[in-house]
Amino acid sequence: MVDMKKEQERDELHRAIWAIADELRGAVDGWDFKNYVLGTMFYRYISENLTAYINDGEIEAGNTSFDYAKLKDTEAKEARAGLVQEKGFFILPSELFCNVRAKAASGEGWTYPNGKEKLLNEKLEEVFSHIEESAQGSASENSFAGLFDDFDVNSNKLGSTVAKRNERLTKLLDGVAAMNLGSVKDHDIDAFGDAYEYLMTMYASNAGKSGGEFFTPADVSELLTRLGTVGKKTVNKVYDPACGSGSLLLKAVKILGKDAVTSGFYGQEINITTYNLCRINMFLHDIGFDKFDVECEDTLINPQHWDDEPFELIVSNPPYSIKWAGDENPLLINDPRFSPAGVLAPKSKADLAFIMHSLSWLASNGTAAIVCFPGIMYRGGAEQKIRKYLIDNNFVDCIIQLPSNLFFGTSIATCIMVMKKNKSDNKTLFIDASNECIKVTNNNKLTPENIDRIVDTFAKRAEVAHFSHLAGYDEVAENDYNLSVSTYVEAEDTREKIDIVKLNAEIEEIVLREDELRKAIRNIVEEIEAGV
Repeated sequence: MVDMKKEQERDELHRAIWAIADELRGAVDGWDFKNYVLGTMFYRYISENLTAYINDGEIEAGNTSFDYAKLKDTEAKEARAGLVQEKGFFILPSELFCNVRAKAASGEGWTYPNGKEKLLNEKLEEVFSHIEESAQGSASENSFAGLFDDFDVNSNKLGSTVAKRNERLTKLLDGVAAMNLGSVKDHDIDAFGDAYEYLMTMYASNAGKSGGEFFTPADVSELLTRLGTVGKKTVNKVYDPACGSGSLLLKAVKILGKDAVTSGFYGQEINITTYNLCRINMFLHDIGFDKFDVECEDTLINPQHWDDEPFELIVSNPPYSIKWAGDENPLLINDPRFSPAGVLAPKSKADLAFIMHSLSWLASNGTAAIVCFPGIMYRGGAEQKIRKYLIDNNFVDCIIQLPSNLFFGTSIATCIMVMKKNKSDNKTLFIDASNECIKVTNNNKLTPENIDRIVDTFAKRAEVAHFSHLAGYDEVAENDYNLSVSTYVEAEDTREKIDIVKLNAEIEEIVLREDELRKAIRNIVEEIEAGV
């Protein structure tokens, strides 16, 4: 049942976010400006998170009037080491979001030791640097290093002059402060995380390919995670080899619950801006620094989680048909991730390299659900040989054809490949979900009912006319290991069936009527000619 109060609060939050973007994005294009809005939200979140953590501890100790935000910096420094160990970072009271914003609004400003005035952009740069430095040398260093790199307070995108830039930065602080994000201790609404998802959706939908390639829509993320967690209440580790902004990794929290992911979240992302967004996303969803490990490297050439695999749940939407080293790199054919197939994915199409990587790191009791470009399901050459390896070894559990136009920036009708290592049968389920969607503005969307139907059919491995088919090994082999859903699920003929007997009777009636009309016309013409 929908909680109307929560929905109202969520709508208000979305309107507030849109208002900030609408006012400030004139200077900065939407997809670039997300860095400033999300960075400011993150700054507010960790400030409030740390303050609440400290205040709660003091209240439990009987100091009910304590407020960390009002504490002197010199007194706060005494707790720095312990807080970094427990929370992963440290912020001085004077550098908390609320205090920096208050001083910026008052116009008092700050001063350097030599008495020179310190402007807002300079102060923010200093604060961000201090936050990252606080984690250096600690267990959380990797989680915080470079997090604010894309928040360039001196960028001309914010304004052509320092005064204009600081005016916009002040508005940005005020706008984020005005957001009704609730208490960081109240995660029923998950306001910070929800705000993140809304912003990413808003910007991705307006940014075309540049935005969409970093973001998997929430409905597709939910479908992938539900497919990967059928029959499970907990999973040990969630992994995404091309994690983007992290939306897929975090769906397990929504579906299973935060504590149901027992050992943490793991991801790798090649784009540094998106890598920063992913780590911010983790924090905004209240995932502690010790519960996630996201790395910035090329997964296919330099995977970073050898010591953490295997993973019980792998969900991913890797880039479609990108180039990679392939057989130009002689080391790759002996890489234990790729060597079992005896052939590498083509240099011009790395799709099946991501599939092989994921399969290699999949736990024996795990499930991998991966969005795929449709071409890999039927093309010949090396790709056919890899499909043969997957089918011969009974790793492909299900192929699902999705509707077109689900993703921002592309209208391609993608597929999902679900893989398991310990299947109970030697069959592959094919599901044609190409019509399971509704139209929303410029894109299609999977409704909860659409997702339920797909997942239910998947879980039951059911045969449904014109929707799903459970194909045995021989049937797939006879089709030359073609895994296109259309090869196995016959599309329903929606054309209106014609009753030939009825149609012939109607034609005869029309012909008779035509003869009568011709006779009537001839009679009229003869009468006219006789009168003349």
